Amino acid sequence: MDFDLSEEQQLLQQTLRQFAANECPPTRVRQIFDAEEELDRELWNGLVELGVGGLHLPEEHGGAGLSLLDLALAAEVLGWGAVPGPFLGHALAGLAITLGGSPEQKQRWLPKLATGDALGTVAFRDSEGGWLSSDWTARANGVLEGAKQAVPQGSQADLIIVGTAGGGLALVEAGADGLEAKSVDGADRTRRLHDLSFSRVACDPLPDGAEVASRVTDAGLLLLAADAFGGASRLVETCVEYAKTREQFGVTIGHFQALKHQLANMAIEVEPARGLYWYAAHAADHLPDDRERAAALAKAHLTDLYLQVARDSVEAHGGIGFTWECDVQIWFKRAMFDRAFLGLPALHRERAATLAAW
Repeated sequence: MDFDLSEEQQLLQQTLRQFAANECPPTRVRQIFDAEEELDRELWNGLVELGVGGLHLPEEHGGAGLSLLDLALAAEVLGWGAVPGPFLGHALAGLAITLGGSPEQKQRWLPKLATGDALGTVAFRDSEGGWLSSDWTARANGVLEGAKQAVPQGSQADLIIVGTAGGGLALVEAGADGLEAKSVDGADRTRRLHDLSFSRVACDPLPDGAEVASRVTDAGLLLLAADAFGGASRLVETCVEYAKTREQFGVTIGHFQALKHQLANMAIEVEPARGLYWYAAHAADHLPDDRERAAALAKAHLTDLYLQVARDSVEAHGGIGFTWECDVQIWFKRAMFDRAFLGLPALHRERAATLAAW
């Protein structure tokens, strides 16, 4: 039995990694990080041209018809490069419409999402603080009333999939009367966030939204886990390269046993965790009974691990590691986002324990 990726999946990652290295090196990430503009259209259009906007969307609607594992493999590479942009929210919006939308909603929006003619996002976190579908309180009785926090690219999106009371999903178009957005200056400026308020906003409920809401949030968990794995892997690579070039007392610091042990510990913690997000993505498509628990465990463990590796990377870079000039800070802040978005690890460990009937 072959547990490795297919040639097509390896090619997907190689192509995206080359794009990230060529089009979005750390110097460009810094430019976007510091820019007033909240969305780099040129960079996003480049990703869309590679098919990232519709990897998981049905072929009949212009997508590639690939699996959630393929989408997660793309997320890993984007995390490796700390590539800025709306990938996460856009991917989840497309998935929500694919799984729970009406034929009319699919026909109207999926082709536009696949080609990048429309940008999608999701609004799940209520102002009271709940991420999960059981916590949502926004009311959608003909019109939408409520507020949402931490919406990725909330003011740039053409459509927003909003989590509503009872675990439903509703589609809101940009520019709708009564919709207001406020920019949030978060730590991770590679993925910009907005707070949204809805005052009698026209909405279009997804017919099967209540049945698929948990699948969409679980997909978000595994995409965050994949991003975290990619980012942690990049930090290990960065620290190894730094240890080979930074000299102290006449030798490169990679000669020092304490640092050797630290880097080895980072590597052996990160690499085996790859299987967590692979399995969660496989379960999402093929093992429905294990989907929720696998996604919760992958998100909890990998995002915690990412933040720890980021802390270790700061230490491995010594005095410069604490400075703005050191690129480690970009991935450190991305690790903070991955850990917090869609719920902290403690929440999902508790969910995993409950699902396992512990």
